[in-house]
Amino acid sequence: QVQLVESGGGLVQAGGSLRLSCAASGRTFSPYAMAWFRQAPGKEREFVTGVSWNGDRTYYEDSVKGRFTISRDNRKNTVYLQMNSLKPEDTAVYYCAAVRGVRAGADLEYDYWGQGTQVTVSS
Repeated sequence: QVQLVESGGGLVQAGGSLRLSCAASGRTFSPYAMAWFRQAPGKEREFVTGVSWNGDRTYYEDSVKGRFTISRDNRKNTVYLQMNSLKPEDTAVYYCAAVRGVRAGADLEYDYWGQGTQVTVSS
């Protein structure tokens, strides 16, 4: 089992920044590719970004390219999401997820999920 705990969410004005963290515990972290998803009220959960197991490849949904950056530190068992130039449409609950394997992507079935952290962007 891998337990995932997100932190760093909050309320920010449009144009601002937030940094989310996802701390993993339990099994070894490094064999898992990691991703961030989000779910806005009344909408389905969507893939935002992912990072390969060793951090050498990243994947981004088009609307966040150039604004969000995913990274991971396998020594700390933590994955990060730096969000800049935030927009009101980024408002959602953000979830961290882990999938065993090399890559992360929207098409995969993830093995573990965190409880989520709320991000609210005011206009």
